[in-house]
Amino acid sequence: MPRSEVLFIGGRSGVGKSTAAEALHDLLVTADVRHAVIEGDLLDLAHPAPHVEHPEARLAERNLAAMWAGYRELGHHRLVYTNTVSVLEHERLAAAMGDDPAVTVVLLRADDDVTAERLTRRAGGAVPADQLAHSTRTAWRLDSATADTVTRVDTDDQSPAEIARRLAFLTGWIPG
Repeated sequence: MPRSEVLFIGGRSGVGKSTAAEALHDLLVTADVRHAVIEGDLLDLAHPAPHVEHPEARLAERNLAAMWAGYRELGHHRLVYTNTVSVLEHERLAAAMGDDPAVTVVLLRADDDVTAERLTRRAGGAVPADQLAHSTRTAWRLDSATADTVTRVDTDDQSPAEIARRLAFLTGWIPG
């Protein structure tokens, strides 16, 4: 079986991580490229938050390991993984996959006004000011703490299909 490959897509809320992953999925399906998509935010979504109450449990990594093992058994070797902070945790997440994957890491970025509009549209109405401020702080933290080796992709003036084509190019998963 070929070596695993993983694309980590990170970025602040409203930047378009899930939308880009869905567009990439559609592009890969059209090209008949075998892959899986995992929304990392769901791997440890519980109350109380496992990563706060039991940080040593590393529930997201444990769940990723279990899910990836299942995909590998079915012959998959390419993974698209979205999560806000995956750009900061990609080494630990890649290790959790258990098979030394080839890693591509992308930080999606967007201006505050673009992000606010997207979050407002997603919420179907006004977004609390503290949520917008948190998004802005997160964007700054991610951009400043993410290694220079991570590819940054601005999403402001790009369609999801354009971003997907860029991601496919960066991974090399679609020939040509």
